[in-house]
Amino acid sequence: MEKIATREGYGKALAELGEKYDFVVMDADLAAATKTGVFKKKFPERFFDCGIAEGNMMGVAAGIAATGKIPFVSSFAMFAAGRAYEQVRNIIGYPHLNVKIGATHAGITVGEDGATHQCNEDIALMRTIPGMTIINPADANEAKAAVEAAINFEGPVYLRFGRFAVPNMTAEMPDYKFELGKGVVYKEGKDVTITATGFMVHLALEAAEMLEKEGISAKVVNIHTIKPLDTELLTKCAQETGAVVTAEEHSVIGGFGAAVCEALCESCPVPVVRVGVNDSYGRSGKVPELLEIYGLTAQNIADSAKRAISMKK
Repeated sequence: MEKIATREGYGKALAELGEKYDFVVMDADLAAATKTGVFKKKFPERFFDCGIAEGNMMGVAAGIAATGKIPFVSSFAMFAAGRAYEQVRNIIGYPHLNVKIGATHAGITVGEDGATHQCNEDIALMRTIPGMTIINPADANEAKAAVEAAINFEGPVYLRFGRFAVPNMTAEMPDYKFELGKGVVYKEGKDVTITATGFMVHLALEAAEMLEKEGISAKVVNIHTIKPLDTELLTKCAQETGAVVTAEEHSVIGGFGAAVCEALCESCPVPVVRVGVNDSYGRSGKVPELLEIYGLTAQNIADSAKRAISMKK
């Protein structure tokens, strides 16, 4: 199966959809890395490099959105969500402006760039902003669908993309359909639900295959929209299997797993085991080694599934 980074899908989507929709793209001197340079080459008159000044870029984007145009603003997640948080909150979120934030290089899989660039807190930050929609695509094909969905949605959107190449799974699913706010069941199962987002989705499928060899049937669900969360689907899955595992390339504090726990505590309390970064900073290293160190592997998901099952009453 072809492997492509979701940031690549983001860049290609901007270039392709630029022919269909009237939007502009802005970047903070990282167009080659965020892949917005693909759009810049095709539509130079609609691309603006704001330099290494992310807060200012958000302000400019807010001004453009106030005129009725749709701006996509891009930088690394650490800078788009972290450095520019105040501007995103007060200038974009508070007036609920139609700005789309394309944040790349999220999570541990930034690799050798190390702790200062491995943003494991961005989902938590963006979740706290009222009215902010958060999309975390599982692969490059889904990234393209997410970009188009964001264009057709009125309001601020945070799109999370990765640097590391992942299997382009949804491109080979004939019945696949992206719907904002709706999760997708990839595999049916009865013993446990493994719900994953972004980079961790393909590992969740691997974990399900590992469990199947042990006679354990796992339902696998891709939650690409973290806010608003598909609580209806999550509740249904929790009722059917009685145990849930969440998997995310993000801190377990305030992230996807926390959102699922909050939702299920109210709708269907069942054992939930979270797989993610456990209250620690990242470190520089090769991606496969980092995934092992931080417990972000198919084996970790499988072990967590067995733990969740053992917690059933």
